[in-house]
Amino acid sequence: MTQKILIGRHDKAEFPELELEYIDVKIDTGAFTSSFHCHNIEVIKVNGEKKLHCYFLDPDHDQYHNKEFIFDRFSKKKVRSSNGLIEERYSIETQIILFNQTYPIELTLTERGNMKFPVLLGRKFLSKRFVVDSAKTQLSAKNKIWLISTTKNSIQKKI
Repeated sequence: MTQKILIGRHDKAEFPELELEYIDVKIDTGAFTSSFHCHNIEVIKVNGEKKLHCYFLDPDHDQYHNKEFIFDRFSKKKVRSSNGLIEERYSIETQIILFNQTYPIELTLTERGNMKFPVLLGRKFLSKRFVVDSAKTQLSAKNKIWLISTTKNSIQKKI
């Protein structure tokens, strides 16, 4: 029996490698990739090697810690944004904690300063792990885990 965790339309998550806790995340089944709001995103050269440099969140955000991040491993992806335009974004691999479990996640980095949620979790991350109930919110933050059986279509509450 395959079980998936029930997640609501938005929640709170931790990103331990980025030293960020209790970050608002929006569950976006319309998006394929997951994205995180950053500023000052640029490729720099350090000892002749290309590195990705950025800051997560904005200075006016409650969780902003003004820490400079430099990534050795990154890639560039073409992503269709919510307005339908294709844009190139840098992508990193890191970890996310939801429902007290740590998962690997690929995040594209983009300017989302004018958005309510600094993080979008897309289908690539959600599939095979979660089922979305748009009527619910903050299920991970409330430490409730709802397991969905994909073979029985039953819902079991687990605290």
